Amino acid sequence: MKHYEVEILDAKTREKLCFLDKVEPNATIAEIKNLFTKSHPQWYAARQSLRLDPKGKSLKDEDILQNLPVGTTATLYFRDLGAQISWVTVFLTEYAGPLLIYLLFYFRVPFIYGHKYDFTSSRHTVVHLACICHSFHYIKRLLETLFVHRFSHGTMPLRNIFKNCTYYWGFAAWMAYYINHPLYTPPTYGGQQVKLALGIFVLCQLGNFSIHIALRNLRPAGSKTRKIPYPTKNPFTWLFLLVSCPNYTYEVGSWIGFAIMTQCLPVALFSLVGFIQMTIWAKGKHRSYLKEFRDYPPLRSPIIPFLL
Repeated sequence: MKHYEVEILDAKTREKLCFLDKVEPNATIAEIKNLFTKSHPQWYAARQSLRLDPKGKSLKDEDILQNLPVGTTATLYFRDLGAQISWVTVFLTEYAGPLLIYLLFYFRVPFIYGHKYDFTSSRHTVVHLACICHSFHYIKRLLETLFVHRFSHGTMPLRNIFKNCTYYWGFAAWMAYYINHPLYTPPTYGGQQVKLALGIFVLCQLGNFSIHIALRNLRPAGSKTRKIPYPTKNPFTWLFLLVSCPNYTYEVGSWIGFAIMTQCLPVALFSLVGFIQMTIWAKGKHRSYLKEFRDYPPLRSPIIPFLL
């Protein structure tokens, strides 16, 4: 059996960082990363990007050396992805923050609204209902992170946690301040508006959870297998007939319902910003599906049926 020699260069400076001798032909990129780490412990596997071209795409961990377009002496280029943090840690941090921050405003802890309002309670039912809905949403997200989601990538750059937390925590504080304010004004159309919005919120939360369960069932534990998601017997998953990312569709719907319920401008802005970001993600996933699966259903749109 012939062995490979693997030379690893810095993608920016072209400096030789490592030379691996007698590498097995069936060695994966993940195994090569581990060998590289032995000579450079500061660059653990998760922060390594190995590629065939200095400006090319990163090779996947599961890629096999002998299947790559290289000779028996392979040259790979290394880029440092920076300090990494697990997706689970990021999600738990960015979701726990809004849950706790909102409750601080709901209970009107001191130094927020003035001394005379410390630990007082709103007389409006919609304020209490909004707290229940907001808390339910983030508790659901935390539980899904722990027990439902299966991540194709184990880590993400550490810097992202600061950006994500600023977004989630900042908007949570902004909307909570106004919704729980002593001078908060209930929705224009009263109970009917609140009931309609609550119905939208609950249905979309159920839909979002149903999609997450369906996506989990597509990927065996510990696997990075990708399959085309299809509707199941659960009616909430039937949206897969029309969109590639119905979890985002339901998520946006939940926040639209919450915005109608509270009639609060910061919630509407949060919904808009979230919709823009999720549309970008949905378009990216939709393109990936089309590229990877030739038999991908042509009727599907990324996030909004027939439109977007």
